[in-house]
Amino acid sequence: MNYPPLFRSPLTRRSMLQKCSLGFGSLALAGLLADKGYGALAGDIKPPGPHFKPRAKRVIFCYMSGGVSHVDSFDPKPELAKRQGKPMPVPVKPTMFNNNGNIMGSPWEFKHRGQSGLEISELFPHIAEHADSIAVIRSMTSKVNEHAQGNYFAHTGFPFMGHPSAGAWVSYGLGTENKDLPGFIVLQSGGATPPHGGVGVFSNGYLPGQHQASILKADGDEALPNIKPRESDTIQRQRLNFIKGMDDQFLREASEPQVEAAIKNYETAYRMQTAVPELCDIRGESEATKKLYGLDNSEANKAAYGRQCLVARRLIERGVRFVELSCLSQNIGAGQAANPWDQHGKLKEGHGAMANQVDQGIAALITDLKQRGLFEDTLILFSGEFGRTPFSQGSDGRDHNPTGFSAWIAGGGVRGGTAYGATDDLGYYAVEKVATFYDFYATILHLLGIDHEKLTYRFGGRDFRLTDVHGNVIKEIVA
Repeated sequence: MNYPPLFRSPLTRRSMLQKCSLGFGSLALAGLLADKGYGALAGDIKPPGPHFKPRAKRVIFCYMSGGVSHVDSFDPKPELAKRQGKPMPVPVKPTMFNNNGNIMGSPWEFKHRGQSGLEISELFPHIAEHADSIAVIRSMTSKVNEHAQGNYFAHTGFPFMGHPSAGAWVSYGLGTENKDLPGFIVLQSGGATPPHGGVGVFSNGYLPGQHQASILKADGDEALPNIKPRESDTIQRQRLNFIKGMDDQFLREASEPQVEAAIKNYETAYRMQTAVPELCDIRGESEATKKLYGLDNSEANKAAYGRQCLVARRLIERGVRFVELSCLSQNIGAGQAANPWDQHGKLKEGHGAMANQVDQGIAALITDLKQRGLFEDTLILFSGEFGRTPFSQGSDGRDHNPTGFSAWIAGGGVRGGTAYGATDDLGYYAVEKVATFYDFYATILHLLGIDHEKLTYRFGGRDFRLTDVHGNVIKEIVA
Protein backbone atom coordinates (compact mmCIF):
# COMPACT_ATOMS: atom_id res chain seq x y z
CA MET A 1 0.00 0.00 0.00
CA ASN A 2 1.20 3.51 -0.78
CA TYR A 3 0.61 6.15 1.89
CA PRO A 4 0.59 9.94 1.53
CA PRO A 5 3.47 11.82 3.20
CA LEU A 6 1.28 12.61 6.21
CA PHE A 7 1.33 8.94 7.23
CA ARG A 8 5.01 8.24 6.57
CA SER A 9 7.25 8.03 9.61
CA PRO A 10 10.40 10.20 9.64
CA LEU A 11 13.79 8.52 9.34
CA THR A 12 14.91 7.42 12.78
CA ARG A 13 18.34 6.35 13.98
CA ARG A 14 17.13 2.76 14.13
CA SER A 15 15.70 2.81 10.60
CA MET A 16 18.90 4.47 9.32
CA LEU A 17 20.97 1.62 10.77
CA GLN A 18 18.59 -0.89 9.22
CA LYS A 19 18.78 0.69 5.79
CA CYS A 20 22.33 2.05 5.65
CA SER A 21 24.65 -0.08 7.79
CA LEU A 22 27.03 -2.23 5.73
CA GLY A 23 30.02 -4.48 6.16
CA PHE A 24 31.26 -5.74 9.55
CA GLY A 25 29.13 -3.23 11.47
CA SER A 26 25.87 -4.65 10.11
CA LEU A 27 27.05 -8.20 10.79
CA ALA A 28 27.81 -7.30 14.41
CA LEU A 29 24.42 -5.62 14.80
CA ALA A 30 22.64 -8.61 13.31
CA GLY A 31 24.47 -10.90 15.72
CA LEU A 32 23.50 -8.81 18.73
CA LEU A 33 19.84 -8.60 17.73
CA ALA A 34 19.67 -12.35 17.15
CA ASP A 35 20.91 -13.07 20.68
CA LYS A 36 18.04 -13.71 23.09
CA GLY A 37 20.18 -12.28 25.85
CA TYR A 38 19.81 -8.80 24.39
CA GLY A 39 16.11 -8.66 23.87
CA ALA A 40 12.96 -10.47 22.87
CA LEU A 41 10.49 -9.20 20.32
CA ALA A 42 6.77 -9.71 20.31
CA GLY A 43 7.03 -11.28 16.88
CA ASP A 44 9.23 -14.17 17.95
CA ILE A 45 7.65 -17.20 16.28
CA LYS A 46 9.05 -19.83 18.63
CA PRO A 47 8.35 -19.39 22.37
CA PRO A 48 11.22 -19.98 24.81
CA GLY A 49 9.91 -23.32 26.13
CA PRO A 50 9.41 -26.11 26.79
CA HIS A 51 12.99 -26.96 27.70
CA PHE A 52 12.26 -30.65 28.30
CA LYS A 53 9.36 -33.08 28.02
CA PRO A 54 6.40 -31.62 29.93
CA ARG A 55 4.14 -33.53 32.31
CA ALA A 56 1.35 -30.98 31.88
CA LYS A 57 0.27 -28.63 29.10
CA ARG A 58 -2.01 -26.13 30.82
CA VAL A 59 -3.03 -24.61 34.17
CA ILE A 60 -6.26 -23.77 36.00
CA PHE A 61 -5.66 -21.52 39.03
CA CYS A 62 -8.40 -21.52 41.68
CA TYR A 63 -7.33 -18.35 43.47
CA MET A 64 -8.82 -17.88 46.95
CA SER A 65 -8.47 -14.13 47.41
CA GLY A 66 -8.45 -12.95 51.01
CA GLY A 67 -6.54 -15.80 52.64
CA VAL A 68 -7.90 -19.27 53.46
CA SER A 69 -7.23 -20.45 57.00
CA HIS A 70 -4.88 -23.41 56.68
CA VAL A 71 -5.51 -24.57 60.25
CA ASP A 72 -9.20 -24.93 59.36
CA SER A 73 -8.74 -26.67 56.02
CA PHE A 74 -5.57 -28.55 55.00
CA ASP A 75 -3.23 -28.35 58.03
CA PRO A 76 -4.65 -30.18 61.09
CA LYS A 77 -3.52 -28.82 64.46
CA PRO A 78 -5.09 -30.74 67.37
CA GLU A 79 -2.93 -28.68 69.74
CA LEU A 80 -5.20 -25.70 69.07
CA ALA A 81 -8.17 -27.49 70.59
CA LYS A 82 -6.10 -28.55 73.60
CA ARG A 83 -4.99 -24.95 74.20
CA GLN A 84 -8.29 -23.27 73.32
CA GLY A 85 -8.56 -19.85 75.00
CA LYS A 86 -4.98 -19.80 76.27
CA PRO A 87 -2.37 -17.15 75.36
CA MET A 88 0.11 -17.90 72.61
CA PRO A 89 3.24 -19.53 74.11
CA VAL A 90 5.53 -17.79 71.58
CA PRO A 91 5.99 -14.12 70.65
CA VAL A 92 3.36 -12.86 68.22
CA LYS A 93 4.42 -10.76 65.26
CA PRO A 94 2.48 -7.58 64.42
CA THR A 95 -0.70 -8.43 62.57
CA MET A 96 -2.81 -6.38 60.20
CA PHE A 97 -5.03 -4.97 62.95
CA ASN A 98 -3.17 -6.03 66.14
CA ASN A 99 -6.43 -6.96 67.84
CA ASN A 100 -5.03 -10.30 68.88
CA GLY A 101 -6.82 -12.72 71.15
CA ASN A 102 -5.98 -16.16 72.49
CA ILE A 103 -5.56 -19.50 70.78
CA MET A 104 -8.65 -20.56 68.83
CA GLY A 105 -9.32 -24.16 67.84
CA SER A 106 -10.88 -25.04 64.52
CA PRO A 107 -14.67 -25.35 64.32
CA TRP A 108 -14.19 -28.06 61.67
CA GLU A 109 -13.10 -31.64 62.21
CA PHE A 110 -10.21 -33.10 60.25
CA LYS A 111 -10.41 -36.61 58.82
CA HIS A 112 -8.06 -38.99 57.04
CA ARG A 113 -9.11 -39.12 53.41
CA GLY A 114 -8.65 -41.64 50.61
CA GLN A 115 -6.12 -44.43 50.52
CA SER A 116 -3.33 -41.98 51.27
CA GLY A 117 -4.92 -40.88 54.56
CA LEU A 118 -4.25 -37.22 53.74
CA GLU A 119 -5.99 -35.11 56.39
CA ILE A 120 -8.51 -32.55 55.14
CA SER A 121 -11.18 -30.86 57.21
CA GLU A 122 -14.93 -31.15 56.74
CA LEU A 123 -14.82 -27.59 55.40
CA PHE A 124 -14.11 -29.12 51.95
CA PRO A 125 -16.04 -32.43 51.77
CA HIS A 126 -16.11 -32.60 47.95
CA ILE A 127 -12.44 -31.73 47.39
CA ALA A 128 -11.61 -34.26 50.13
CA GLU A 129 -12.96 -36.99 47.83
CA HIS A 130 -9.94 -36.29 45.59
CA ALA A 131 -7.37 -36.41 48.41
CA ASP A 132 -5.34 -39.06 46.58
CA SER A 133 -4.96 -36.71 43.61
CA ILE A 134 -3.71 -33.56 45.36
CA ALA A 135 -0.39 -32.56 46.89
CA VAL A 136 -0.72 -30.13 49.80
CA ILE A 137 2.19 -27.79 50.56
CA ARG A 138 1.79 -27.07 54.27
CA SER A 139 4.84 -24.85 54.64
CA MET A 140 4.05 -21.95 52.31
CA THR A 141 5.25 -18.48 53.30
CA SER A 142 4.92 -14.97 51.92
CA LYS A 143 6.97 -11.80 52.32
CA VAL A 144 3.95 -9.55 52.83
CA ASN A 145 0.99 -9.23 55.18
CA GLU A 146 -1.39 -6.96 53.23
CA HIS A 147 -3.87 -7.92 50.53
CA ALA A 148 -2.81 -5.83 47.54
CA GLN A 149 0.90 -6.56 48.00
CA GLY A 150 0.06 -10.17 48.81
CA ASN A 151 -1.96 -10.60 45.62
CA TYR A 152 0.82 -9.14 43.49
CA PHE A 153 3.39 -11.30 45.22
CA ALA A 154 1.27 -14.45 44.84
CA HIS A 155 0.77 -13.77 41.13
CA THR A 156 4.04 -12.19 39.98
CA GLY A 157 6.74 -12.91 42.57
CA PHE A 158 6.97 -9.17 43.33
CA PRO A 159 4.86 -7.26 45.89
CA PHE A 160 4.07 -4.35 43.58
CA MET A 161 2.64 -3.71 40.13
CA GLY A 162 4.55 -3.68 36.86
CA HIS A 163 5.60 -7.33 36.65
CA PRO A 164 3.99 -10.12 34.61
CA SER A 165 1.50 -12.47 36.21
CA ALA A 166 2.22 -16.20 36.24
CA GLY A 167 -0.42 -16.66 33.54
CA ALA A 168 1.38 -14.18 31.29
CA TRP A 169 4.69 -16.00 31.86
CA VAL A 170 3.14 -19.36 30.95
CA SER A 171 1.56 -17.85 27.81
CA TYR A 172 4.90 -16.28 26.87
CA GLY A 173 6.88 -19.44 27.63
CA LEU A 174 4.69 -21.96 25.82
CA GLY A 175 2.82 -19.96 23.22
CA THR A 176 -0.76 -20.70 22.27
CA GLU A 177 -2.55 -23.87 21.20
CA ASN A 178 -5.49 -21.90 19.77
CA LYS A 179 -4.95 -18.87 17.54
CA ASP A 180 -8.57 -17.79 18.10
CA LEU A 181 -8.28 -17.35 21.87
CA PRO A 182 -5.81 -15.62 24.23
CA GLY A 183 -3.30 -17.77 26.07
CA PHE A 184 -4.27 -16.32 29.49
CA ILE A 185 -7.89 -15.87 30.57
CA VAL A 186 -9.38 -14.80 33.91
CA LEU A 187 -12.98 -15.89 34.51
CA GLN A 188 -15.52 -13.94 36.55
CA SER A 189 -19.20 -14.49 37.30
CA GLY A 190 -21.92 -13.28 39.62
CA GLY A 191 -20.38 -9.84 40.08
CA ALA A 192 -16.90 -11.10 41.04
CA THR A 193 -14.18 -8.45 40.92
CA PRO A 194 -10.37 -8.58 40.71
CA PRO A 195 -8.50 -9.07 44.00
CA HIS A 196 -7.11 -6.03 45.83
CA GLY A 197 -4.50 -4.60 43.52
CA GLY A 198 -6.91 -4.54 40.57
CA VAL A 199 -6.44 -5.86 37.07
CA GLY A 200 -2.70 -5.17 37.34
CA VAL A 201 -2.53 -8.47 39.21
CA PHE A 202 -3.18 -10.13 35.82
CA SER A 203 -0.85 -7.86 33.84
CA ASN A 204 1.65 -8.84 31.15
CA GLY A 205 4.05 -6.31 32.72
CA TYR A 206 6.99 -5.89 30.34
CA LEU A 207 6.13 -9.01 28.33
CA PRO A 208 4.55 -8.45 24.89
CA GLY A 209 0.97 -7.27 25.12
CA GLN A 210 -0.68 -10.41 23.74
CA HIS A 211 0.18 -12.22 27.00
CA GLN A 212 -1.97 -9.99 29.23
CA ALA A 213 -5.06 -11.68 30.69
CA SER A 214 -8.41 -11.32 29.00
CA ILE A 215 -11.21 -11.14 31.59
CA LEU A 216 -14.32 -13.08 30.56
CA LYS A 217 -17.70 -12.90 32.29
CA ALA A 218 -18.70 -16.55 32.31
CA ASP A 219 -22.38 -15.71 32.89
CA GLY A 220 -22.68 -12.36 31.13
CA ASP A 221 -24.81 -11.52 28.09
CA GLU A 222 -21.49 -10.67 26.51
CA ALA A 223 -18.44 -12.41 27.98
CA LEU A 224 -16.37 -9.45 26.74
CA PRO A 225 -17.65 -5.92 26.08
CA ASN A 226 -18.60 -5.51 22.41
CA ILE A 227 -17.63 -9.10 21.57
CA LYS A 228 -20.75 -9.34 19.40
CA PRO A 229 -20.06 -7.64 16.05
CA ARG A 230 -21.71 -4.24 15.56
CA GLU A 231 -20.87 -4.07 11.86
CA SER A 232 -20.47 -6.46 8.94
CA ASP A 233 -17.48 -8.76 8.65
CA THR A 234 -16.48 -7.07 5.40
CA ILE A 235 -16.25 -3.63 7.00
CA GLN A 236 -14.39 -5.00 10.02
CA ARG A 237 -11.89 -6.76 7.77
CA GLN A 238 -11.31 -3.61 5.72
CA ARG A 239 -10.78 -1.59 8.90
CA LEU A 240 -8.28 -4.13 10.29
CA ASN A 241 -6.43 -4.36 6.98
CA PHE A 242 -6.05 -0.58 6.91
CA ILE A 243 -4.75 -0.47 10.50
CA LYS A 244 -2.41 -3.40 9.83
CA GLY A 245 -1.07 -1.70 6.73
CA MET A 246 -0.30 1.45 8.71
CA ASP A 247 1.33 -0.55 11.50
CA ASP A 248 3.36 -2.66 9.06
CA GLN A 249 4.69 0.51 7.43
CA PHE A 250 5.74 1.79 10.85
CA LEU A 251 7.31 -1.56 11.74
CA ARG A 252 9.43 -1.59 8.59
CA GLU A 253 10.93 1.71 9.66
CA ALA A 254 10.97 1.49 13.46
CA SER A 255 10.65 -2.23 14.39
CA GLU A 256 8.72 -1.52 17.59
CA PRO A 257 7.72 -4.72 19.43
CA GLN A 258 4.78 -2.96 21.10
CA VAL A 259 3.27 -2.28 17.67
CA GLU A 260 3.72 -5.90 16.64
CA ALA A 261 2.00 -7.00 19.84
CA ALA A 262 -0.87 -4.61 19.08
CA ILE A 263 -1.28 -6.15 15.62
CA LYS A 264 -1.52 -9.60 17.18
CA ASN A 265 -4.11 -8.36 19.67
CA TYR A 266 -6.27 -6.80 16.93
CA GLU A 267 -6.31 -10.06 15.01
CA THR A 268 -7.00 -12.16 18.10
CA ALA A 269 -9.87 -9.87 19.12
CA TYR A 270 -11.34 -10.22 15.63
CA ARG A 271 -11.28 -14.02 15.79
CA MET A 272 -12.60 -14.04 19.38
CA GLN A 273 -15.92 -12.67 18.12
CA THR A 274 -16.76 -16.18 17.00
CA ALA A 275 -14.78 -18.24 19.52
CA VAL A 276 -15.83 -16.57 22.80
CA PRO A 277 -19.64 -16.71 22.46
CA GLU A 278 -19.37 -20.38 21.49
CA LEU A 279 -17.21 -21.40 24.43
CA CYS A 280 -19.42 -19.57 26.97
CA ASP A 281 -22.58 -21.13 25.54
CA ILE A 282 -23.05 -24.21 27.74
CA ARG A 283 -26.44 -25.23 26.35
CA GLY A 284 -24.78 -28.20 24.68
CA GLU A 285 -23.53 -29.58 27.99
CA SER A 286 -25.52 -32.50 29.41
CA GLU A 287 -27.84 -31.98 32.36
CA ALA A 288 -25.72 -34.47 34.31
CA THR A 289 -22.63 -32.32 33.73
CA LYS A 290 -24.41 -29.12 34.78
CA LYS A 291 -25.67 -30.83 37.93
CA LEU A 292 -22.18 -32.15 38.67
CA TYR A 293 -20.90 -28.56 38.75
CA GLY A 294 -23.86 -27.35 40.83
CA LEU A 295 -25.37 -25.11 38.18
CA ASP A 296 -28.83 -26.15 39.37
CA ASN A 297 -28.10 -25.04 42.93
CA SER A 298 -30.46 -22.53 44.51
CA GLU A 299 -27.50 -20.63 46.00
CA ALA A 300 -26.59 -18.11 43.31
CA ASN A 301 -22.90 -17.79 44.24
CA LYS A 302 -22.38 -21.53 44.30
CA ALA A 303 -23.97 -21.93 40.87
CA ALA A 304 -21.99 -18.96 39.53
CA TYR A 305 -18.65 -20.36 40.69
CA GLY A 306 -19.59 -23.78 39.34
CA ARG A 307 -20.19 -22.16 35.97
CA GLN A 308 -16.67 -20.71 36.04
CA CYS A 309 -15.30 -24.19 36.69
CA LEU A 310 -17.26 -25.62 33.77
CA VAL A 311 -16.20 -22.83 31.40
CA ALA A 312 -12.59 -23.35 32.57
CA ARG A 313 -12.81 -26.94 31.38
CA ARG A 314 -14.18 -25.76 28.03
CA LEU A 315 -11.33 -23.25 27.72
CA ILE A 316 -8.54 -25.73 28.32
CA GLU A 317 -10.23 -28.15 25.91
CA ARG A 318 -9.80 -25.42 23.32
CA GLY A 319 -6.11 -24.94 24.06
CA VAL A 320 -6.01 -21.96 26.44
CA ARG A 321 -2.79 -22.25 28.45
CA PHE A 322 -3.70 -20.56 31.73
CA VAL A 323 -7.14 -19.98 33.24
CA GLU A 324 -7.74 -18.26 36.58
CA LEU A 325 -11.03 -18.43 38.49
CA SER A 326 -12.44 -15.67 40.71
CA CYS A 327 -14.28 -16.05 44.02
CA LEU A 328 -17.53 -14.17 44.69
CA SER A 329 -18.15 -12.06 47.76
CA GLN A 330 -20.26 -13.44 50.62
CA ASN A 331 -19.98 -10.22 52.72
CA ILE A 332 -19.48 -12.09 55.99
CA GLY A 333 -16.92 -11.28 58.69
CA ALA A 334 -15.33 -8.32 56.84
CA GLY A 335 -14.72 -10.31 53.65
CA GLN A 336 -15.68 -8.09 50.69
CA ALA A 337 -15.84 -8.51 46.92
CA ALA A 338 -12.09 -8.18 46.37
CA ASN A 339 -11.04 -10.43 49.29
CA PRO A 340 -13.99 -12.66 50.21
CA TRP A 341 -11.95 -15.15 52.31
CA ASP A 342 -10.85 -12.34 54.66
CA GLN A 343 -12.72 -13.24 57.86
CA HIS A 344 -11.46 -10.95 60.61
CA GLY A 345 -14.69 -11.85 62.38
CA LYS A 346 -17.36 -14.53 62.04
CA LEU A 347 -14.81 -17.05 60.79
CA LYS A 348 -17.17 -20.01 60.98
CA GLU A 349 -19.92 -18.28 59.02
CA GLY A 350 -17.62 -16.62 56.48
CA HIS A 351 -15.26 -19.52 55.77
CA GLY A 352 -18.21 -21.88 55.79
CA ALA A 353 -20.01 -19.83 53.13
CA MET A 354 -16.90 -19.44 50.97
CA ALA A 355 -16.00 -23.13 51.11
CA ASN A 356 -19.58 -24.02 50.23
CA GLN A 357 -19.30 -21.67 47.26
CA VAL A 358 -16.20 -23.26 45.69
CA ASP A 359 -15.99 -26.83 47.00
CA GLN A 360 -18.43 -28.59 44.68
CA GLY A 361 -17.29 -26.73 41.55
CA ILE A 362 -13.59 -27.46 42.05
CA ALA A 363 -14.25 -31.12 42.87
CA ALA A 364 -16.51 -31.39 39.82
CA LEU A 365 -13.76 -29.88 37.67
CA ILE A 366 -11.31 -32.57 38.82
CA THR A 367 -13.89 -35.31 38.23
CA ASP A 368 -14.80 -33.98 34.79
CA LEU A 369 -11.16 -33.65 33.72
CA LYS A 370 -10.51 -37.23 34.81
CA GLN A 371 -13.52 -38.50 32.87
CA ARG A 372 -12.36 -36.70 29.72
CA GLY A 373 -8.71 -37.75 29.95
CA LEU A 374 -7.57 -34.17 30.56
CA PHE A 375 -6.50 -34.44 34.20
CA GLU A 376 -3.21 -36.14 33.30
CA ASP A 377 -1.91 -33.07 31.45
CA THR A 378 -3.69 -30.24 33.29
CA LEU A 379 -2.52 -28.62 36.53
CA ILE A 380 -5.04 -27.33 39.08
CA LEU A 381 -3.70 -24.85 41.64
CA PHE A 382 -5.39 -23.78 44.87
CA SER A 383 -3.98 -20.94 46.97
CA GLY A 384 -4.65 -17.55 48.52
CA GLU A 385 -2.12 -14.81 49.23
CA PHE A 386 -1.43 -15.97 52.81
CA GLY A 387 -3.01 -17.96 55.66
CA ARG A 388 -4.59 -16.94 58.95
CA THR A 389 -3.46 -16.81 62.55
CA PRO A 390 -3.98 -19.71 64.99
CA PHE A 391 -5.15 -17.18 67.59
CA SER A 392 -8.31 -15.16 67.30
CA GLN A 393 -8.80 -11.61 66.17
CA GLY A 394 -11.43 -10.24 68.49
CA SER A 395 -13.65 -13.09 69.59
CA ASP A 396 -14.32 -15.15 66.45
CA GLY A 397 -12.05 -14.11 63.55
CA ARG A 398 -8.49 -14.72 62.42
CA ASP A 399 -5.99 -12.13 61.17
CA HIS A 400 -3.51 -12.49 58.29
CA ASN A 401 -0.63 -14.96 58.64
CA PRO A 402 2.11 -14.98 55.97
CA THR A 403 4.57 -17.01 58.10
CA GLY A 404 2.95 -20.37 57.42
CA PHE A 405 -0.01 -21.53 55.32
CA SER A 406 -1.13 -24.13 52.78
CA ALA A 407 -1.59 -24.39 49.03
CA TRP A 408 -2.20 -27.43 46.89
CA ILE A 409 -1.54 -28.69 43.37
CA ALA A 410 -3.26 -31.51 41.46
CA GLY A 411 -3.01 -32.98 37.99
CA GLY A 412 -0.29 -33.71 35.46
CA GLY A 413 2.89 -35.02 37.04
CA VAL A 414 1.82 -34.38 40.64
CA ARG A 415 2.30 -37.01 43.34
CA GLY A 416 -1.21 -37.13 44.79
CA GLY A 417 -2.06 -37.89 48.40
CA THR A 418 1.05 -36.01 49.52
CA ALA A 419 1.65 -33.50 52.32
CA TYR A 420 4.88 -31.55 51.93
CA GLY A 421 6.48 -29.50 54.70
CA ALA A 422 4.94 -28.51 58.03
CA THR A 423 4.10 -25.64 60.31
CA ASP A 424 4.72 -25.76 64.07
CA ASP A 425 2.29 -27.43 66.48
CA LEU A 426 0.07 -24.34 66.46
CA GLY A 427 0.21 -23.69 62.72
CA TYR A 428 1.89 -20.32 63.18
CA TYR A 429 5.33 -20.65 61.57
CA ALA A 430 6.49 -22.90 58.72
CA VAL A 431 9.24 -24.96 60.30
CA GLU A 432 9.86 -27.94 58.01
CA LYS A 433 10.81 -27.67 54.33
CA VAL A 434 9.83 -24.01 54.22
CA ALA A 435 8.40 -23.08 50.81
CA THR A 436 7.83 -19.81 48.97
CA PHE A 437 5.84 -18.71 45.94
CA TYR A 438 9.15 -18.90 44.07
CA ASP A 439 9.31 -22.62 44.84
CA PHE A 440 5.61 -22.98 44.03
CA TYR A 441 6.05 -21.51 40.55
CA ALA A 442 9.39 -23.20 39.93
CA THR A 443 7.50 -26.46 40.43
CA ILE A 444 4.58 -25.44 38.21
CA LEU A 445 6.94 -24.42 35.40
CA HIS A 446 8.91 -27.65 35.82
CA LEU A 447 5.74 -29.71 35.37
CA LEU A 448 5.04 -27.66 32.22
CA GLY A 449 8.47 -28.59 30.88
CA ILE A 450 10.07 -25.20 31.61
CA ASP A 451 13.31 -24.55 33.49
CA HIS A 452 12.32 -21.55 35.62
CA GLU A 453 15.88 -20.19 35.50
CA LYS A 454 15.84 -20.13 31.70
CA LEU A 455 12.44 -18.53 31.18
CA THR A 456 13.63 -14.90 31.20
CA TYR A 457 12.85 -11.60 29.54
CA ARG A 458 15.27 -8.71 29.30
CA PHE A 459 13.83 -5.43 30.55
CA GLY A 460 15.61 -2.31 31.77
CA GLY A 461 19.00 -3.96 31.38
CA ARG A 462 18.15 -7.02 33.47
CA ASP A 463 16.89 -10.53 32.73
CA PHE A 464 13.69 -10.91 34.74
CA ARG A 465 11.90 -14.15 35.51
CA LEU A 466 8.78 -15.27 37.38
CA THR A 467 10.88 -16.67 40.23
CA ASP A 468 13.10 -13.54 40.40
CA VAL A 469 16.52 -14.84 41.57
CA HIS A 470 15.06 -17.55 43.81
CA GLY A 471 13.10 -20.78 43.65
CA ASN A 472 13.63 -24.52 43.77
CA VAL A 473 11.50 -27.28 42.29
CA ILE A 474 9.68 -29.19 45.06
CA LYS A 475 10.71 -32.61 43.77
CA GLU A 476 8.95 -34.48 46.58
CA ILE A 477 5.55 -33.70 45.08
CA VAL A 478 6.55 -34.56 41.51
CA ALA A 479 5.52 -38.10 40.52
